[in-house]
Amino acid sequence: MGKRGWQDLDESDVRVRPGRRGSRPRSKRRPEHADAQRAMVVAVDRGRWTCALAGEPERIVVAMRAKELGRTPIAVGDHVGLVGDTSGGTGTLARIVRVHERSSVLRRTADDTDPYERIVVANAEQLVIVTALADPPPRTGFIDRCLVAAYAGGLAPVLCLTKADLASPDEWIETYSALDLPIITSRMDTPPEELRQRLGGRVSALVGHSGVGKSTLVNRLVPEAGRTTGEVSGVGKGRHVSTSTVAMALPAPARGWVIDTPGIRSFGLAHVTPGDVIAAFEGFSAAAEECPPNCGHLGGAEDPDCHLDTFVASEGGSSEQLASLRHLLLSQAGRSS
Repeated sequence: MGKRGWQDLDESDVRVRPGRRGSRPRSKRRPEHADAQRAMVVAVDRGRWTCALAGEPERIVVAMRAKELGRTPIAVGDHVGLVGDTSGGTGTLARIVRVHERSSVLRRTADDTDPYERIVVANAEQLVIVTALADPPPRTGFIDRCLVAAYAGGLAPVLCLTKADLASPDEWIETYSALDLPIITSRMDTPPEELRQRLGGRVSALVGHSGVGKSTLVNRLVPEAGRTTGEVSGVGKGRHVSTSTVAMALPAPARGWVIDTPGIRSFGLAHVTPGDVIAAFEGFSAAAEECPPNCGHLGGAEDPDCHLDTFVASEGGSSEQLASLRHLLLSQAGRSS
């Protein structure tokens, strides 16, 4: 038989190397996990998420992030879908296969130039800004920045003034009177009943500088919480007494959830725009649409054609509320008013 050329070959002459046993083409389709059980993330620790099944604090499950989620961020307060062993038994581990859409997100950056956003809490309805009236003294800038972050993230802010047995809250109530902002005072020698009622039936995040009495409040609201408390340091900055973000269920009859966050000294707002702040003020938000392009909404020589001034002068807007809004815009921009 003569020599055969390549043009004389057909598929029967080609040897096909067998693939690996059981191998099949990779698919981009992911399982739908229709049976996933909904849960709320209540704590995070080194790649493990503690979750409350169906939002019930008695049904605690520890879970890991499923491979198909990649590096999807999962924060305390997130509502997730769980599969696998959800019995909650010792040594068991479920898998988080889904992160549900968030209703609110509290974010912060390390400073106003840091492009990296950190999710502090997800799905909280309220942000309780805890500030001491003395020891350490209040810091307006911190309060303002927390207000801006709350408005931008879709949380309703609440100002809680602690240590009212050491100083009067009147000045601070007056300072923020133009804002639609609930203000609660508490004393070291009295149970925080007013705050307890405000938190009942809601998911609320607490933020504050170290030493303002936040952990003491949490321990009073949730006696079994056992959050560490400490004295304020001699230089007035306080010690960081809470080191992790944890959601704790309020006992009956209040119910609801309290999310305690670590004490922080700065609240960067690199992720927030002036539009995010104005959007929280219904009347001013609509008026701002009439402003010229690139208006910073600060008025005066800086923004002489800002329509917000017209809104106040002839359309019934509140001059006190505009002053408060512009104060917050200055804080958002890292400037003092």
